[in-house]
Amino acid sequence: MSGSEDNVVANNVESSDGEETGTNNKKSFESFLSNPAYMTSVMRRQLLQSMVKELPETCQKRIKAMKNLQVDYLKLESQFFVDVYELECKYQEKYQSILDKRKQILNGLYEPKDDECKWEMEEEDEDEEISEKMQKITMDMKKSMPKYPEDCKGVPDFWLTVFKNTEILSDMVQSHDEPILKKLQDISIVYHKEPMSYVLEFHFAPNEYFKDSILKKTYFLRCKIDAEDPFVFEGPEIFKCTGCVINWNPSKNVTVKTIKKTQKHKSRGAFRTISKQVPNDSFFNFFNPPEVPEDESKLDEESQNILGTDFEIGHFLRARIIPKAVLYYTGEVDDDDDIDDEEEEEEEEDEEEEEEGEEEEDEVEEKPARTGGKKGNTGGGGKKKEAQNPAECQQQ
Repeated sequence: MSGSEDNVVANNVESSDGEETGTNNKKSFESFLSNPAYMTSVMRRQLLQSMVKELPETCQKRIKAMKNLQVDYLKLESQFFVDVYELECKYQEKYQSILDKRKQILNGLYEPKDDECKWEMEEEDEDEEISEKMQKITMDMKKSMPKYPEDCKGVPDFWLTVFKNTEILSDMVQSHDEPILKKLQDISIVYHKEPMSYVLEFHFAPNEYFKDSILKKTYFLRCKIDAEDPFVFEGPEIFKCTGCVINWNPSKNVTVKTIKKTQKHKSRGAFRTISKQVPNDSFFNFFNPPEVPEDESKLDEESQNILGTDFEIGHFLRARIIPKAVLYYTGEVDDDDDIDDEEEEEEEEDEEEEEEGEEEEDEVEEKPARTGGKKGNTGGGGKKKEAQNPAECQQQ
């Protein structure tokens, strides 16, 4: 066989192998596309967006028409949430008589009658294995628990106990806050329709720390569809909050602490000690949140993070703690499930952001090596929600 014939045979073999490899790759890719569960959400969005772009023009027009219908649906849904909020305001007035009676019992102003104290529902059986493991811990805890006299009034340290045994609140409570929180008698909710907002009122007994009997925290909600990004709407969201001025008694402000520093005079070499007040970790910083500017994009990252946590706490107090306080006190409601769900959602969002970031980096690295390529589109039909609104209200 001549050299030229050898080349023809080799080329035929290579062509045959290439076609087979290409066919196998195509089948593998088609198999991958037919199982979108294996893709990340970012990949699925990009795939679907690319698919839509390849549809006939008539189909694309129909999809745009359906998007307009979706906006109409969201406008109606927005009104639904407004109506639900008004219904919540109405029922809060009905709840209040029950909550007022709870306040009276807590603070020893009303002693419930025998028939009011009957509780006939079966208590849940404790898991034997857990009970055995917890016996020693429980015995040790009992030794350090406060002893209340039989003739004590109401339920001592009720709200302090709730706060210290609720994960989202316990990190806020410092040891120097505890004597003040022992004086907390009630937390109430006051709703306002214009503007859409609610006030958390913390009622305190007279104490040596501040002159105020009520400390207030107001949360403002909005239930509007963003014209530039309508499809992110999920219901009312907290977008800002305001606190109140606490009238501290002299030397009783737990939100600041005094530190002493030794300074050396540059020319004389003499030393002197100066005292300086600096911020101190405290639950009562809750009443002094960062101010939200008119242009929310100007909010710095630290303030965004503080407000994100603050909005979450404000919602948790309103929707969970205040209505079900006695169940948090007895341990019959556990906030772990709520927090686990939120952490899972946050982890998923972080993973998506990392994936988007990695894909964008890949795009930048690959661009010099190819021409005519399209820019990667990491969007999902609209811009991502801005970081300054990190904690949306759960649907009413």
